Amino acid sequence: MRRTATALAAILGWASVACAAGPAPLTTVHAIHTLSKADAAKGLPVDFQGTVTYYNRNDLDLFVQDGNDAVYVETRPHEDLSPGDWVRVRGVTRGSFRPDITQAVVERLHSGTLPKALDAGFAQLVHAQVDALRVTVHGIVSSADNVIYDNLPAIDLKVLMDGGYIDVTIIPNSSVDLRDWLDAEVEITGVAAGRFDNKDQLTGIVIEVISLNDIRILKLADTRPDSLPVTPMDEVLGANFVLDRTSRVRVQGTVTYYLPGSAVVLENGAKSLWVMTQFEGPLHVGDWADATGFPEASGAQLTLTRAEIQDSQIAAPVAPTPVTGAELASGVHAFDLISIEGRVLMDAQEAVQDEYVMVSDGRVFAAILRHPDLTGVSAPPARRDNVGSTVRVTGICMLQYGSDPFHGPVAVNVLLRSNDDLIVVARPTLFSTRNLGIAAILLFILVLAVGVRGWILERRIRRQTAELAYIERRRSRILEDINGSRPLAEIIEQITELVSFKLKGALCWCRIAEGAQLGNCPSSLNDFRIIQEEIPARSGPPLGTVYAALDPLTSPQPIESEALTMAAALSALATETRRIYSDLRRRSEFDLLTDTHNRFSLDKHLDSLMEEARHKAGIFGLIYIDLNEFKQINDLYGHQVGDRYLQEVALRMKRQLRSHDLLARLGGDEFAALVPVVRSRGEVEEIAQRLERSFDDPFMIDRYAIQGSASVGIALYPEDGSSKDSLLSHADAAMYVAKNSSREF
Repeated sequence: MRRTATALAAILGWASVACAAGPAPLTTVHAIHTLSKADAAKGLPVDFQGTVTYYNRNDLDLFVQDGNDAVYVETRPHEDLSPGDWVRVRGVTRGSFRPDITQAVVERLHSGTLPKALDAGFAQLVHAQVDALRVTVHGIVSSADNVIYDNLPAIDLKVLMDGGYIDVTIIPNSSVDLRDWLDAEVEITGVAAGRFDNKDQLTGIVIEVISLNDIRILKLADTRPDSLPVTPMDEVLGANFVLDRTSRVRVQGTVTYYLPGSAVVLENGAKSLWVMTQFEGPLHVGDWADATGFPEASGAQLTLTRAEIQDSQIAAPVAPTPVTGAELASGVHAFDLISIEGRVLMDAQEAVQDEYVMVSDGRVFAAILRHPDLTGVSAPPARRDNVGSTVRVTGICMLQYGSDPFHGPVAVNVLLRSNDDLIVVARPTLFSTRNLGIAAILLFILVLAVGVRGWILERRIRRQTAELAYIERRRSRILEDINGSRPLAEIIEQITELVSFKLKGALCWCRIAEGAQLGNCPSSLNDFRIIQEEIPARSGPPLGTVYAALDPLTSPQPIESEALTMAAALSALATETRRIYSDLRRRSEFDLLTDTHNRFSLDKHLDSLMEEARHKAGIFGLIYIDLNEFKQINDLYGHQVGDRYLQEVALRMKRQLRSHDLLARLGGDEFAALVPVVRSRGEVEEIAQRLERSFDDPFMIDRYAIQGSASVGIALYPEDGSSKDSLLSHADAAMYVAKNSSREF
């Protein structure tokens, strides 16, 4: 009886140990592949064997294949591994695009042979049917470059397959003349991998190649690049040829953002998508909608272009996801509807958008409210009373172009839908550090005055107070100039003068990155103790450096660091504000497609020119241009060719105008030319005829020869109209007369 009880206790003990040990390891690559992303994210143990198909000794990327299954393994660099080795891998699973292995310990069992490479086409690659497997692909080399990846030399190829472009990364084991590869037909053997966005969505294909021996040139190009004839710069477009077989796709989701004529954001579960569209019809945020368009990976983010939108009229609202500053900067919420709390550092209102610069958890970002229409009723004013307040903003998380979520924090903007997406959580407290400091100084002065501490101590306090007041006035004036129109160079010089005053006359100067050196820099730096502070940027490298030259016999003081930190912060604010102002001003006055002035800019120049003409009793001309049958070009060749046609038309018409003339796109297929310097109607008519004749030669776009034409009408100020509306109406009417006359013939 005791023996049975002992045996039973042993069995129960073994069972408890087995339960405590967790699940049994997965022993095959196939078993790992069958895991869902959620299961793989649980960190399940693995202990399997397979063949090494790719390993870079200077990196941690390893691919292991067993039969028709393969997996990515994140291991340690400088392991004693070679392609063909049979290895044992122990680690844990990780949820990714496909389940992969991390925290891996790799044991080499013996040498072997590489598995036979599978012939893979573009469709198999882009649908991840051969992910992590050893494959052979065929294509034409479009570009070949020596690059640096993680401080290591590599070769990067862009290869055109039948179906699309792929990237090829090679670890070079010898030197090679890459010019021989350009336009060559090649056969490449390597491991199929991919490029992904911050949501583990596939945005491109990469073939990882371990050796130059895995590249076989099937046919060299007929001509080396350095033997090609020289093409004039304005004729390079003639060599462009596009054969696009990309299929239209359909997606569904809730509308979380809508900017008419520009973009829509759809969100469906954990996925969200930026949709580029010219749609300007009624579309309600919060409705379930269909979108059909063409997929594109832009800036490592999936988008849908040339899209058509259909509102189902069915409400399916999405609740915003609360995030922190660190989560926002990680980039994992790109295109998602989010909400975040932060403190408003500054705000700016322009014709096209309002912008609030905010900070949350030490991360700086911008909340932007764009105005879709510049010609109608003016936009509601920005909330300018929120600087210093803690606010909650709700909107779409947008990664700035060039941000890489896999290499540190990214620069992010939050797109607001309306003023209601900004809610004040807490107003600035009166008990701020600055206010408390001022109160402490005033109380200190009062105590000294009452205490009658002597005329020497009283005189010293007054001098210090005067210096602080002077510094505060200068700082306030600098902040006013930053928000005004004073040149950036003058503001930086004021900042260096303020630092020099605060450091008792020490020389101070600022070196702007890739720009000027401003302030007072000594001729010889060896005679001084030099201190410096970098000017931080919202994203990217520093904007410059602030320096001060001090007496070498003095020891460092806290006020030195404080003064340079203040100067760097003011310089960063001034530089970033000027960049924002310049960018917003450019966007508000120019048409982004044709790089010509827009209607808003034309109206502004027309008002100024009419005022000048009235003052000098002068004249000027206005030419109205309407492209004939532009809709047929869009319908016959597609919107992409139509956009290219508008760009070519604008370029030709610019060449027919003089340097002081102005060309503007009014919208769609309508243009206008402002001719400010004329002596008679005949001069305006001569310029209008030149514009018409610029359409005589056909436009070569892609593989199409398009014969365009335009109808032109002119108006002369003040003969044809003494107001802006009457002048535009006369030119428009003259254009329609010309259009109807051309149709009769």
